[in-house]
Amino acid sequence: MRAHLRPALTLLLALMLLTGLAYPLAVTAVARLAFADQAAGSLIRRADGTVLGSALIGQGFSRPDYFWSRPSAAGAGYDASNSGGSNLGPSNAALIAAVQARVMALKAANPGAVGPVPVDLVTASASGLDPHITPAAALWQVPRVAAARGLDPAELRRLIGAATEGRVFGLLGEPAVNVLKLNLLLDQRAPRAP
Repeated sequence: MRAHLRPALTLLLALMLLTGLAYPLAVTAVARLAFADQAAGSLIRRADGTVLGSALIGQGFSRPDYFWSRPSAAGAGYDASNSGGSNLGPSNAALIAAVQARVMALKAANPGAVGPVPVDLVTASASGLDPHITPAAALWQVPRVAAARGLDPAELRRLIGAATEGRVFGLLGEPAVNVLKLNLLLDQRAPRAP
C-alpha cells in the first residue's frame, strides 16, 4: 500500500502546486501586464481618483436628467454578488406583466419619446449586470434628458454618438452605449440644471 500511496501523494502535491498556485500566478501576471485596466476591474474614476464604478457592471439610474440602464434581475438590482437573470421565459405571465408595467412607467416618464419602447429598456440581461444599452434605447430617452437639463436634443444625440462603442474588431456584437460612461460624459459637457 505504501508503494502506491507515496507516489500518489507526491503527484497530488505537485499538481496542486502547479494548477493551484503556479498557473493562477502566471495567468494573473500576464493579465496585469497585457491587460492592466481589465485585470484591475475596468474601474471608472473621477479626476480626483474616486471610483465611480466599473465599465463592466451596470448601475441603476432613475433621475430624469440621466440616461437609464436596462432593468436588473441581480439581487436588489445591479448586485454583483448576486448576478443572474430572472429565468422567466417569454410566455411566463410574471415576465409579461413586469414588461408591461415597465413599458407603462417608461412611457409616463418619457412623454416626448417617439416610437415603441426599446426592448432592452424593459428586459433584464442574463447576468442582470449589463452596463450597456443599444444606441436606439439611448436615443429614445433624449427628450426626457433634454427637458430635464434644458439642453438641445441634437447635443445629446452627439454625446450618444461619441459614447457609442462599435463592434469588436468591426465584426462581433452590436454597437452599444455604456450608460455610466454616457452619464459621466453628459455631466462633463452639460452640467445638470439647478
